[in-house]
Amino acid sequence: MRALNGDSGKELARTLRVAATICSRAKGLLGRAALPPGEGLLIRPCKGVHTFLMKFPIDVVFLDKNNRIIETVENLQPQRMTRVWLRSAGVIELPAGTVSASESVVGNEVIIG
Repeated sequence: MRALNGDSGKELARTLRVAATICSRAKGLLGRAALPPGEGLLIRPCKGVHTFLMKFPIDVVFLDKNNRIIETVENLQPQRMTRVWLRSAGVIELPAGTVSASESVVGNEVIIG
């Protein structure tokens, strides 16, 4: 799968993995040395994330049930956590710098497929 910003037309992730089970959501990106450009992880359901035990910063895109961006967190450093977004139906974790490069802002639609 991939993720595209439907408003800017720019790519968020060329390769988007999905974490939908309890185990895969809990593991997330833990144990990885890096998240290469063009890769991402879609976590559903999800209302907040953390980077405890991670070794690299990430960008986080919070999505509502219609895949509209309700919040972005850029350059979330290791050993940190986001706030909880009650309206969030899922998040996409991306390499740091992706949100800015894709011109993704609150209200944009993300096309996943």
